[in-house]
This record gives sequence, C-alpha cells and structure tokens, in this order.
Amino acid sequence: MDTRTSPIRPRIGQLQALLRREGLHALLVPSSDPHLSEYLPERWQGRQWLSGFTGSMATLVVCVDRAALFADSRYWVQAEAELAGTGIALEKIPTGSSAQHIDWLVQQVPRGATVAVDGQVLGLAAATALAQALSGAGVQLRTDLDLLNELWPDRPGLPAQPLYEHAPPHAVQTRAAKLAALRQTMAARAATHHFVSTVDDVAWITNLRGSDVPYNPVFLAHLLLDASGATLFIGEGKVDAALAAALAADGLRLAPYGQAGAALAALPAGSRLLVDPRRITWGLRAQVAAGCAVIEAINPSTLLKSRKLPAEAAFIREAMVEDGVAMCEFYAEFEAALAAGERLTELSVDERLSAARARRPGFMGLSFPVIAGFNANGAMPHYRATPESHAVIQGDGLLLIDSGGQYLGGTTDITRVWPIGSVSAAMQRDYTLVLKGTLALSRTRFPRGTPSPMLDALARAPLWEQGIEFGHGVGHGVGYFLAVHEGPQSISKTQPDPNMAMEPGMVTSIEPGVYRTGQWGVRIENLVLNVPAATPEDGRFGEFLEFETLTLCPIDTRCIERSLLRADEIAWLNGYHATVRERLAPRVAGAALAWLIERTQAI
Repeated sequence: MDTRTSPIRPRIGQLQALLRREGLHALLVPSSDPHLSEYLPERWQGRQWLSGFTGSMATLVVCVDRAALFADSRYWVQAEAELAGTGIALEKIPTGSSAQHIDWLVQQVPRGATVAVDGQVLGLAAATALAQALSGAGVQLRTDLDLLNELWPDRPGLPAQPLYEHAPPHAVQTRAAKLAALRQTMAARAATHHFVSTVDDVAWITNLRGSDVPYNPVFLAHLLLDASGATLFIGEGKVDAALAAALAADGLRLAPYGQAGAALAALPAGSRLLVDPRRITWGLRAQVAAGCAVIEAINPSTLLKSRKLPAEAAFIREAMVEDGVAMCEFYAEFEAALAAGERLTELSVDERLSAARARRPGFMGLSFPVIAGFNANGAMPHYRATPESHAVIQGDGLLLIDSGGQYLGGTTDITRVWPIGSVSAAMQRDYTLVLKGTLALSRTRFPRGTPSPMLDALARAPLWEQGIEFGHGVGHGVGYFLAVHEGPQSISKTQPDPNMAMEPGMVTSIEPGVYRTGQWGVRIENLVLNVPAATPEDGRFGEFLEFETLTLCPIDTRCIERSLLRADEIAWLNGYHATVRERLAPRVAGAALAWLIERTQAI
C-alpha cells in the first residue's frame, strides 16, 4: 500500500475524531448488514471502506487511540498485505465465528467508557454476548448510532434492481405451499406472527429472485407473516404491477422497506412472534412491541430449504452436467493455450472460465468470485486476482481454481488443482493427502440425524496423521439457485446444535485443504447430496445416509503419489471418473471431449 495516497489512515483518523466528539471510546464495525448476510450490498461494506481489507469476513474495532482487524487464517496473508501502512493491527483469530474481538475490547476499553455499534447490522445473539461482556467490565454499549452515515460522504444507497419470479419447472414448489408449511410450524409453536430477515430465506419462501447482492440471486427485504397473509417490506419500484398482482393472489402485501421496524412495533398486544435469534438483528428485535411475546427458534424456512425435494435434486444434477461441460471446455482450451506458449495469468482463468459457464443453458451468473491462485497465491484460501496484483502462469507448480455458477436449477461450487509444468514430490504428497481426505468423507455412511460437525474429522484424519491442519471448515451447505453458503448444516469444528442434523436432501461441500504460505495451496472440492444408504443390517440400527457426489469434473491424476492411495481409494476414484465421462461425454465434442477422455483414464 502506498501510504502517501492511501485513504485509510485519514479515514481512521476522522473516525477517531468523531468518537471523541461523541464521547465514545470505540466503534465496532462488523461485516454485516440488516439481514446478517455473508455477501454485502455496497451500502454496508463499511468495514472494507474503513480498513481497506477486501476479504469477505472480518471485524474491525477502532478505538480513540488504536485500531484492530480480527480475521481468521483464511485471510491472514491477504490482511497483512492490505493492512500494511494503515496503522490497523491484524489480530489473528482461530475461526470466523470467534468472539475474540469482545475479549480484546474488554481489555482495551477503560471502565466507564462507551463502545458503539450500529444495532441495525449486529445479530441478536452477537449483541447479547457483547452487551454482557462489556457490562461485566463496566463499559457501556450504544447501539443507536450509525457513524458511517456522517463519515462516508458518498455512501451508496439501497440497490434498485427489480425482482423476478423463480418460475416452474425449476421452482418445483409453489409459493402458497411454502407459506402454508410455515404457518403449520407457527401453529405448532402457538405463534400468531413470524418475522424473517435473512435474504435467502425470504427469496426461498416467496419464489422470488433478485440481484441486490453480488453473486447471490437475492434481494433486500423483510417478511412478516400472520395467520392469513404476509407483508413483504421491499424497496420502492422493485416489484412491477404484474408481479405485485401475483403476490397479492397468494396473500402477500407490499410495504416500504424501511417500515419493517415500525410494523414490529405495531404488533397488537397478546400477539406471539416467532423469530430466529441467530437471524435477526439487535436493532429490529428491540423494536418489537412490548405487549408481544417473542418465541425464539430457528426459522422454519432455514430447515425446509436445506432439504432439497427429489425434483429439485434432479434439476441440481442437470445443473452439474452443464457446469461440468463448461469446465471441460475451459480446461481443454486453457491447456491448449498453455501448450502453445500463450501468456496466461490468473485473470485469464477468471475470464475464460466465466465465459465457458455463460454459454451454458440456464446459467444466471457466478456463485462467487473466481479464485485462481498459482503457487503461493493458492495458499490463500480466499485469494482473488486483481489487475493490480496477479500472477503469470508459467514455470512449474500448482494452479488452484475454486469457482461456481448460479443456474436456474441449482448452485455449483467446485475446486480443482492442476499441475503446471513439473510438480515436486512434496506437492504430490500434499495433493494426495488432500484427495484422501476428500475420499474419506465422500465414502462414509452415517446415521440420519448425525450432527454435521461430527463428520469434520473424517476428512482431516489423513492430514492429521501427517501433522497437517487447515483453518477452514470441511464443508458448507449450498442453496438451490440461492446462496452458495447456507445452513443449518456445517461440516466444521463448529459447536454442534440440534438444527445441524444431517437429513436427506441436504447439499453440502467437501473441501479439505493444505496451505503452505509462500509456496502452494491444495484444495479438492465436490458437492454431495445426502441420500438414504442401504446397510447390511437393513435398518436394524436405524436409518443411515450416504453421500451422492454431484460435482462432475475430473480430479487430476497427474499430481497423485499413487503409493499413498489404497486399492479401495483408487477404485472409488476410477468409478467416479467413469461416471464423469458417462455423464459429460454426450454433451461435449472435439477438443473438450478429447480432454475429458484423457483426464478420466483409470489409474
């Protein structure tokens, strides 16, 4: 960073002056918005604007005399580079869900001082933990200020893109049926009302899609259900007359986006409101009418949308074929260009792979920014090449490509690693250990209802055996033409809860990795579907599940150290490649078909 021209130091200085003026000691800036989204509209990217750190997840704390950014191991290398010269210290935390910033505040803020945070973007559970910790340390918490409004003169407004229907045949369940299912849960919990803020839940419930958030076909809205109807709080002009009429036919009223809090405040005495404490902000929860009882439980839609229906699974399989065809066409073209001596960079990967996906039927956009990291850049799990900073793909090493697409019939996410020139024995060893982790979990069977975090160690075991660890989860849930990261299931070191039970129909990633800072990174990722498993005991010990691998793309065998693979592992890999060839070969031709046949040869 050029400290002479960087705006970060002046911005932090202006914020610190503002803190002193307001009688505050510190401001907490989370990576969040009023919907607790992972990917944020520009208006709520204040943490990035203030710090210059472009990673998708971190927490910034600015005190009157210092500033610190809290990020997990996926971002350490990136954060060190982007924070250089800003005066902001990097605090390395173990996981993205760590609350280490709270402990830091307790230590740094003197008794009697005040910490501020915008309660409209802070989750209820997080705010409760923060308030309790600060109160115990004699520190006040203010949640009624949005200091960014004064500090950020050209702060973006709300996105204005219109909504559209996710229509049949890909929308296999009607909006009316989904609303009826939610009301059944409301009745079971004796709730008269139900409030939903998370944008993927709102999109799923309403069978609507939008483009308010990059890479996610969602829109900014809140939804308030009652026993007979519902109100969608949405920006002006985002719903045309025809769509408004279709929504009205299903009992959905429209109201201005900014009136959601007032509607909560106006709930009648004696009403009972169902809210998810992990999926509502402190600011919205605080506006609920005093005479309204609050029932805290997971959003029913979060559970329902995680369990894909058989018809949805069929569309997802078709989306995987289209995505696999795009991968074949890209890799065939890419390898030919390399062989011809063309100058290719990590940006070339992004451009050519995105173009290959864009040619596929039903493609609606990328599901996240393409991660193409050559050698040392591949060691940063969330690296992204930019015109200012990227690598030329030349010489010897490993190229890691993590990418995905949004299709009308599903969402994809795949990581592959490819050899460039010659690869060392150490690279082959890391690659094979990661592959063994992917295979170990892909082949497992487990009782239905197993908490997903309990499966995490299965993919890590081959790496742990060699004293190797990685800092991210093994797997995340994936939406149906929705967010590429969704819950409730998470194959990670997360503390399990009953809502993380693995159920039929869930789609999850499997993606162990090895990252050697300054050298190379390896990650092999497939998406899998929970399906019933037949066992020798034939149900005597309950129902079991197994994974159907959905992703269709060769796993490069040139990087494998075969002596590290058992015969059963080789058999699984050969069987997978036979399936990939069978499913994709009818859709590709020419160089792409030749590439597919070569890369799916049995070993």
